[in-house]
Amino acid sequence: MENNISELKALPIVIAGPILRRLDADRMVVWAISSQPDEIALNLSHAKGVVSIAKQNNRSVKIGDHAYVWLLEAKVASPFAAGEVYYYDLTFCNKDTTEIWAKEKQPLLYSPETQFSFRYQNKLTNILHGSCRKPHFEGEDALLQADKLVEQERIDGTSRPDLLLFTGDQVYADDVAGPTLQAIQQIIQRLKLFDEALEGAAITHSSELPGHEHNFYQRQQILPQIATNSTLSKLFFGAAKKPVFTSVNAQNHLISFAEVMAMYILCWSDAMWEHTQFDASEIKEEFRSRFREEEPIVTAFSQGTKNVRRVMAHIPTLMIFDDHDVTDDWNLTRGWEEEVYNHPFSRRMVGNALMAYWLCQGWGNAPEKFNHIESFAKNVFSQNQLNQHDEFISLLYEHEHWHFALDTQPPLYVMDTRTRRWRSESSNLKPSGLMDWEALCEFQQAIIGQPSVIVVSAAPIYGVKAIEAIQKIFTQFGKALTVDAENWMAHKGTANVILNVFRHVKTPPEFIILSGDVHYSFVYDVRLRFRRNSPHITQFTCSGLKNSFPAGLLRNLDRLNRWLYGPDSPLNLLTRRRNMSVSACKPFLNNAQTLVNKPALGQLLLTHEHRVKQCKVLCNDGEKVEFSITPDNPNEEKLK
Repeated sequence: MENNISELKALPIVIAGPILRRLDADRMVVWAISSQPDEIALNLSHAKGVVSIAKQNNRSVKIGDHAYVWLLEAKVASPFAAGEVYYYDLTFCNKDTTEIWAKEKQPLLYSPETQFSFRYQNKLTNILHGSCRKPHFEGEDALLQADKLVEQERIDGTSRPDLLLFTGDQVYADDVAGPTLQAIQQIIQRLKLFDEALEGAAITHSSELPGHEHNFYQRQQILPQIATNSTLSKLFFGAAKKPVFTSVNAQNHLISFAEVMAMYILCWSDAMWEHTQFDASEIKEEFRSRFREEEPIVTAFSQGTKNVRRVMAHIPTLMIFDDHDVTDDWNLTRGWEEEVYNHPFSRRMVGNALMAYWLCQGWGNAPEKFNHIESFAKNVFSQNQLNQHDEFISLLYEHEHWHFALDTQPPLYVMDTRTRRWRSESSNLKPSGLMDWEALCEFQQAIIGQPSVIVVSAAPIYGVKAIEAIQKIFTQFGKALTVDAENWMAHKGTANVILNVFRHVKTPPEFIILSGDVHYSFVYDVRLRFRRNSPHITQFTCSGLKNSFPAGLLRNLDRLNRWLYGPDSPLNLLTRRRNMSVSACKPFLNNAQTLVNKPALGQLLLTHEHRVKQCKVLCNDGEKVEFSITPDNPNEEKLK
């Protein structure tokens, strides 16, 4: 099969992207991966003519013989006009390459356009957000709904959304279907992505993975054969059962940097799927039925990637990691960190995913925050191999600026809730706080005094209390990893500081939280008890884009939560949020549930005064579910 793949037609010029990333008043950032070393630049135009570019900073990182990651940054001479449509395209030095690209890009354009378009909006009124997009989850990809919204602009003039926010788990590096892994390894071969030497494992080089007897569905056997091997198996490959909240199947966990990069290419682009083919005969007999069950699901996912690629080229798209972008339970406890980072193989696995995250996600959020990483990367990614691999990973581990902000109205602040943890001092089995004291102080200083703000947190700040109570019980028995006890209230220090932020007299009176992670959707209205000048806090959680919670279990948990923690329940006094009234905004459904359990994309609509106008989820089957919104004036709301 390898020879057949290598004989497929020529590689496309652009194998992933372009993705429109950061868009400021005077700057745009575009990400792409090309198969050619030709220099790429941006050109910009407007209905009135060419847009003058004052400065371009276009740089590339070579990750294989036929794979170059590009970050294209253009500063314009005059600021973009709000609401106006602009056009951009990629230009190549080689004339033949430019002609090939002119044909390749046609399926990525909205008719009748001949270039990629975008609207710059400083005042945000229409925001899309979502998380948890697992390719082999059975069901259509809700991200396709975003493509329909942009296409609607071409049909009836309805303005496209201002922004697309990915709030975590854009890829699943730790939960991979067999057909997806087979495609990943074919992509590595086709693009000749750089392999790497490995230390402390049953294999010594990543090139040994494709032919290894444990390559598919048995990667736990490849882990280091040491005394603590059983612990590492539980951490990475799901040996610890998680019956209540998650069902982790990580026997195909990605290991090498090349594997994670190939995963991004396949999740975000259609271009390389036609260079892959599935072959169940390569799978051990005991796993073939599972492979065949996964194959049509992965095939259906691949068929939607063209529309996903198209929409990401036309809306500013910003991203932040959660755990599955790297590995399940990433940095959940101090014990997890001690176990994983003190062994060269597990440290490399996590580091490889973080390298790929920087190249594919973090870099485009705020390029100026990564100058030192970009400079060091020049030594790492050479013409034919990876150099100073572990040193580069150490540099990424030390980096403390994965968070970022937009100077919009209202301002938008995206939290890093993964790398700056408040570690428990009493036990290495207790959950770490999602942000430490210093990071929370920086966050407060960034938003204090603003009239309104939008904050992105991968995990909901205000979670479902019944679920958090169950997580707390498991944590008390040292089982935080078993139930993914990652919530803002799980660590006393983090909980107290974040709640004090909301209680501060100068906290923004209009406070909107966007989150995901939990595989169901809900909206909470939050007010401070006994204060008539309480900030109006709206939390809109939407998850997942291609994932959902076990339906029967969630119905029972939703019912239990309404029964135990209703607005007048005395049990609320036992929670850390006792000084806050947390009310569920009911979805317009024909049942009593407050939680929507369908793959969906969230859409937040704001008034021009930056107040919440509408929260709705665009489900993968086309259904639109709106949540009832309480009055935006806290004085109109009777405090419970």
